[in-house]
Amino acid sequence: MRDAVIVEMVRTPLGRRNGALSGLHPVDLSVHVLQSIAERSGIDPAVVDDVIWGCVSQIGEQTFDIGRTAPLAAGWPETVTGVTVDRQCGSSQQAVHFAAAGLIAGHYDVVVAGGVESMSRVPMGSAMGQMDPLGDQFRSRYGSSFPNQGLGAEMIAEKWGLSRTRLDEFSLESHEKAAAARTAGRFVAQIAPITTPDGTIVTEDEGIRPGGTLERLAALKAVFKEDGVVHAGNSSQISDGSAALLMTTSEKARELGLTPIARVHTAVLAGADPVVMLTAPIPATQKALKRSGLRIDEIGAFEVNEAFAPVPLAWLAELGADPKSLNPNGGAIALGHPLGGSGARLMTTLVSHMRDRGIRYGLQTMCEGGGQANATILELL
Repeated sequence: MRDAVIVEMVRTPLGRRNGALSGLHPVDLSVHVLQSIAERSGIDPAVVDDVIWGCVSQIGEQTFDIGRTAPLAAGWPETVTGVTVDRQCGSSQQAVHFAAAGLIAGHYDVVVAGGVESMSRVPMGSAMGQMDPLGDQFRSRYGSSFPNQGLGAEMIAEKWGLSRTRLDEFSLESHEKAAAARTAGRFVAQIAPITTPDGTIVTEDEGIRPGGTLERLAALKAVFKEDGVVHAGNSSQISDGSAALLMTTSEKARELGLTPIARVHTAVLAGADPVVMLTAPIPATQKALKRSGLRIDEIGAFEVNEAFAPVPLAWLAELGADPKSLNPNGGAIALGHPLGGSGARLMTTLVSHMRDRGIRYGLQTMCEGGGQANATILELL
């Protein structure tokens, strides 16, 4: 029986908006992780059947099927195809799902799944421009206002009774956990240091800021609502970055002399209210647990994307998971959220953590524009 296994994973450091990585074209960010994953695994890129690449703002430098352009720019054989996926923030997690499905179905033997986003060079929302992507019939169903993720986060905070203080505490914890992981060297094996056009070698994530206080966060103005609780300090950072996972089957891994790290155990999707937009990780997790036959207490690590602090906190309240197992190395509030690359970044971090700690099962989920969520259960091998 065919399966889908991860045999290698790598990511760039995550750069802040207009920070260290902003001088790099998104194709070149992608090239870096593709070349790094080939070097780390020792594979001949010619064996790769396809590159499935997440990218959200597919305009300008990120258009013309960056999933195809990147392996060509990496010097890989022209026979290696590539496709670009947009499931909003979950684009590169969806790339993993598509890769796993293709491997299990026999469409692929070796595939790279990942993604990229340079939010400095291609700002969020720029693909939409002045056009209306919704149309009259969508608006007749959901109202004339364009769905706003920040207002969705405010709705979640109100529904689950999450105070600004609780959101800020969670955000400070994200930075402290990420700082502790960095100090302990837990990100070193995940990150492929990258050289910028001016010769600077970037080795670490730029967004981690330990030592914050509730008093400092309290001084920040709410962004989406005058009397709201969501602000820049308890939201994900706008970032640049890329990540990739090399995937194959157990049988093909043996043939190529590769060692599987983790198996894609269960992969599901869920949809929810597109106006609130950010609650779908809850039903996606419930669906993944039901389909897998696993209990929540059998999962040893969770990556729930910190798009806004209310998202993982509402998820935690509904699922009853162990808070200590949630985003144990920090999340997007501290590390950053390069939209199309985030799913692969989370998975790289999750698989690395599972391997480091000997955790058998891990679960990843993330909210997505349009009110969707992917959920993936991985099994350590």
